[in-house]
Amino acid sequence: MSEPVRVLLADDEVLLRGTLRLLINSTAGMSVVAEATSGREAIELTAEHAPDVVLMDVRMPEMDGITATEHITAGRCTSKVLVLTTFDLDEYVYSALRAGASGFLLKDTPPARLLDAITLIAAGDALLAPSVTRRLIAEFTRSPASRRRAPTRLDGVTAREREVLSLITNGLSNREIEQHLHLSRGTVKTHIGRLMTKLHARDRAHLVIAGYESGLAD
Repeated sequence: MSEPVRVLLADDEVLLRGTLRLLINSTAGMSVVAEATSGREAIELTAEHAPDVVLMDVRMPEMDGITATEHITAGRCTSKVLVLTTFDLDEYVYSALRAGASGFLLKDTPPARLLDAITLIAAGDALLAPSVTRRLIAEFTRSPASRRRAPTRLDGVTAREREVLSLITNGLSNREIEQHLHLSRGTVKTHIGRLMTKLHARDRAHLVIAGYESGLAD
């Protein structure tokens, strides 16, 4: 029997935390291990409890969720961050992904979708499908602030890995990459694993960001 997914809730809204706690604790294979009311407390409790997933609100007192996410993902902590936001494609989403979050959800997401997302993030996957991630990052890379950002360097990335990264950036799934490059499933996974290591990416969402920032998007 597998270990339950351990979740930390970081939100200053008491009612929302209570709703999330009830939902998660009543789901087989999941449990809430701690609750934080600020970004700073989220950092402290993550270090103390080492949850599998942190559900992180963006706007909180003392320290916002983006800054807290940067602190949590910067060290050796293996906890994954799933950011909760109010508006689809709001100004915080791109910043959250760059800060190390493994994805984002709207606060009005249906309960079943939220639980699926927690499971996905805990397993080490990015929350968004590649095509959705591509549209999301494209929206933010069109902004003046993003264009001023220094491009991601691809030092040490081989020509084949660059091809794979380009296809990931442009929204292709692993199966589509296999077919496009005539590679086996294992070979594609190996290339993606090496790209994550070389580009210090936590998951596929961050590979998409690296690809956009290095100019590999169509």
